[in-house]
Amino acid sequence: MTLPQDLEAGGWTLSEDGKAITKTFKFKSFREAMAFMLRVAFEAEAADHHPEWLNVYNRVEVRLTTHDTGGLTDKDFALAEQMEKAAG
Repeated sequence: MTLPQDLEAGGWTLSEDGKAITKTFKFKSFREAMAFMLRVAFEAEAADHHPEWLNVYNRVEVRLTTHDTGGLTDKDFALAEQMEKAAG
């Protein structure tokens, strides 16, 4: 599976094994990073698709993959798009 151009332009990268996409979001503060995570959490729960992520102060590192299939699906790309909107 290939990474859509709009996500690639937004800083998303395909993992070496091709089974995930990753991105690090950076915000002005811890509060903004947490607000982003909360917005995304509601979208992820509604889609029943949950990210692997890590927060350190103003940074949120994200890895998206679909564990049920062992690789990337449209769910990953859709959640990445939602994350882009939430970060915007």
